[in-house]
Order: sequence, then C-alpha cells, then structure tokens
Amino acid sequence: MPRIELDDLADERWAHLLRDYTHLKDVQLRARREPAEGLFLAEGVEVVRRALAAGHRPRSFLLSPARAAELADALDALDDDAPVLIAPAAAFAHLTGVDLHRGAIASMHRPAQRGTAELLAGLGPGPRRLVVLEDVVDHTNVGALFRSAAAFGVDGVLVSPRCADPLYRRSVRVSMGTVLHLPWARAASWPGDLDLLRGSGFTVTALALADGAVELGAFTAPERLALLLGTEGDGLSRRALAGADVAVRIPMDARVDSLNVAAASAVALWQTRPR
Repeated sequence: MPRIELDDLADERWAHLLRDYTHLKDVQLRARREPAEGLFLAEGVEVVRRALAAGHRPRSFLLSPARAAELADALDALDDDAPVLIAPAAAFAHLTGVDLHRGAIASMHRPAQRGTAELLAGLGPGPRRLVVLEDVVDHTNVGALFRSAAAFGVDGVLVSPRCADPLYRRSVRVSMGTVLHLPWARAASWPGDLDLLRGSGFTVTALALADGAVELGAFTAPERLALLLGTEGDGLSRRALAGADVAVRIPMDARVDSLNVAAASAVALWQTRPR
C-alpha cells in the first residue's frame, strides 16, 4: 500500500487524490458528488476500522502521522493499493475545512445500492424487525436512527426516495459506523414499497400521533415488524399512514407533543425488542 508524505497540499501531483476530501462543509455539493462519483467518507479511527472490518474497499486514506501509526495494523493487513496520504493534522484540516475527523479520514468505494426486494431477500424467514424512514432529511438524525437500530438488534433499514443519504459523512459519523454493517435499502416506489413488506409477512407499524393509535406499552409486537417513522416536524405523510397496518404512539407528558425522531425510535425499538 503506497504511502505518500504530503508536505505541500497545493502540489498538483496529488490534486487528483485530494479531490475526495475537499469542500466537506458544502453539504449540497458533497451530497451530489459522493453518490455520482461512487464514494463515501469514513471519519475517525474507529469508524475507519469499522468500514474496513465490514469489507468496504478504500479509495485512499488521509491521515495525520499520529493516526497513521494508530491505524498501522489495519493498513498493513490490507491487500490493496489504495494510497495512504500522510500530512500534518493542521494542514489537512485546512484542506477539508472541518476538524471532526481528528486526523483520520478514508475515502471508500460506495457499495451498489440495494432495492427493497433485495433487502427483503437477504433477511430470510422467521422473526425480523425493520426500521422504515420516510423523508428524514437531517443527516444527524439518520445517523442516530441507524445507531438505535443497530443497538436494538434491527435486521435492516429501508429509506424512502427523498430520505437523506445514510452514507453521507455526518450520518456515518453519528451512527458510529453502524450504517456500514447494518443492511439498508432505498425504496424505488413510495409508499408503494410498503406493499412489498406486507407481502413478506411484515406488519407495517406507524409511530404517529394518529387517531386510534395504540399506546406503545399496550402494543404486542408481531414476529415480523416494520416500524415506520416520519420526517422531522411534520411526521408521516397521509399516504404513508394510510399504507400502515396499525399506528402506535408513545405516551408522554401533555406539555410535550412529541420526541425527536431518533429519540422516539430508540424508545419504540426498546419496547418492541424480542423478549
């Protein structure tokens, strides 16, 4: 694996390698570029390790000398020719515009996108739980939702066509890398793909403040549960609610009307966990 010491980040010889790491603060630009160019970023030593452990292929690494030493065992174990770019932390913090990576970023090849049918085919029979996200647009919330899903043993996540990218760097970081090993897919038809879930034996269960919603504590989770959660602020659309088999709600103090979607998911997933 080639290692390149970068004393001058303006050196044109390395511009093609450094392109993956530029303009990280520009969310709209990165959200367009990363899927189009077939990449995603893993930030921080632990997330980089988890990406490699999950089998994701590196395009390159950008590391401070200290983080290169810390990751030496993982890098030496790779049978890959992805370049390791080593630069002073202050220098590449200036290049990237952010310092949340703490001196370690890896550009990884983005895996092929799964569809709903592919996700379901990989689950197999028996008791299963899915999280289904409709139009959750905040990358931090998406990452936190994946972390909750992984923590409570969910088998997969389905996101709607307009949901934020789970592989955007902030989502990956907030998820603590769980998005890199938890199976997920993006629905092609919304809310039509909910019918595919039902066809595989799932009960589509909307978490919503809807008329007739069952209190979560009184709800008996089915063997195959698809927990449907809506966007920040407005919650689930009428079409998604109409496509659910049942609605449940979290009882709470009357002075508070709702929880953040990521917090609500943690409560609901804990309550519906296998006993």
